[in-house]
Amino acid sequence: MRIKTVISILGQLIIIIGVSMVFPLFWAIYYSEPALPFFIPMLFTILTGLGLFYFVKPSGEVREREAFAIVGLGWLVAALFGMLPFMLSGTFNSVADAFFETMSGFTTTGATVLEDIEVVDKGIIFWRGMTHWLGGMGIMVLFLALLSQITPGRMQMFKAEVPGPKAEKLRPRVRETAKILWTTYVVLSLTQTLLLYLAGLSLYEAFVHTFGTMATGGFSSQNASIGAFSSVVQWIVIMFMFLAGINFSLYYQFLNGKRFKAFWRNEEFLFYMGILLVFSIVLLPVIASVYDEGVLRTTVFQVVSITTTTGFSTTDFDQWPDYARGILVFLMLIGGCAGSTGGSIKVGRWLLLIKCGIRELLQLIRPRAVMSLKSADGLGTQEMTSNVMKFFFIYIFITAISILIVLPSGVDLITAFTVVAATIGNIGPGLGLIGPAQNYAFFGDGYKVFLSFLMLTGRLEIFTILVLFLPTTWKRS
Repeated sequence: MRIKTVISILGQLIIIIGVSMVFPLFWAIYYSEPALPFFIPMLFTILTGLGLFYFVKPSGEVREREAFAIVGLGWLVAALFGMLPFMLSGTFNSVADAFFETMSGFTTTGATVLEDIEVVDKGIIFWRGMTHWLGGMGIMVLFLALLSQITPGRMQMFKAEVPGPKAEKLRPRVRETAKILWTTYVVLSLTQTLLLYLAGLSLYEAFVHTFGTMATGGFSSQNASIGAFSSVVQWIVIMFMFLAGINFSLYYQFLNGKRFKAFWRNEEFLFYMGILLVFSIVLLPVIASVYDEGVLRTTVFQVVSITTTTGFSTTDFDQWPDYARGILVFLMLIGGCAGSTGGSIKVGRWLLLIKCGIRELLQLIRPRAVMSLKSADGLGTQEMTSNVMKFFFIYIFITAISILIVLPSGVDLITAFTVVAATIGNIGPGLGLIGPAQNYAFFGDGYKVFLSFLMLTGRLEIFTILVLFLPTTWKRS
């Protein structure tokens, strides 16, 4: 492991985190709130980053092991420096609470330990939402787009962070791909912000809820989440949650000449559409028995929100009939498309697993037939199929072990299961004691740190974090 190389690059990442604090500082000044909780962390973070970058000289190029260390430690460092405004403002008195909230933000989980969001300073709420936005497309992808002068190792870092069974290069150079992804992300974010502003939200509220939507994170400035706003606002949020759950490479293909063929010829996108449509239809009569008005909007909103792992809510879905709640738990395990900002297992992996299951059944009937899993998406190679199966096994295994770890905290089984599913899947709210009307404040500090670890493990899709626990990764070479 070339430790100096890792530290030098982490210094550049820390600079990005520090510079980002200028935005909540602006809103704090605008609303006549204390500026020091942002100014001091901003100055400290930038100076620390500059010190690491200039005084720690790289000891060699970035290889696979350095790439994993940079990405894994990069997210941890982002959370540690990102929590400073929470601590200095007095929003949290506990380091565990501040770390949990910040990690939840950067990993776009949306789980919170705040019991009354509306009394918190607006600058802090803006920073809380902005951590979502920075983590949504990936802080390392942002680093590659803005500051990285690395030539070898870019692809390894890109692959270690981008979610999904495969990391697609849109252009020959990884830096160009990173710029395209972030440009698309910014354009969609500005578009949603404008629409929310035109729908009646203040510019501040529009930005905060765009951060939570495009990052599929779910942090809001209101205790009632999106339920505090009009039906027009809710439909806008539905549309952009849906867009955020799509593989961002399809937008590039759309603009690069393929137009709508980019979407209609993509099996994962069609499967994603089918999931949202089918479960909205299935839930509609169930929800109609609960509400007298806004049934379609409420149903579609919650299906899209949970499937894309955004976690916004317009109602307390934990009060729904068991059948409806069961469907939402199932949707928690699906997630968005590969290459989207959504979390959980991902639609592409489920599609591949279903194809594998069908192939095995057909193979029983025709044992001598040679059957492949080719698709127009590039999914289905033998190596990718093997990787997906390994991922699925480890994901379920970690989920099961984590439930056993959480149960001694005193929660019931439903709460324990959805706590783990909601954190490792980067969803946020669940059922029982962590329903949409509840929060994670009742957990002890040790459990909050453990759940923060689950959030990070889920956001970086398990392998990037687990490889850091191998002694071989840290050997000098």
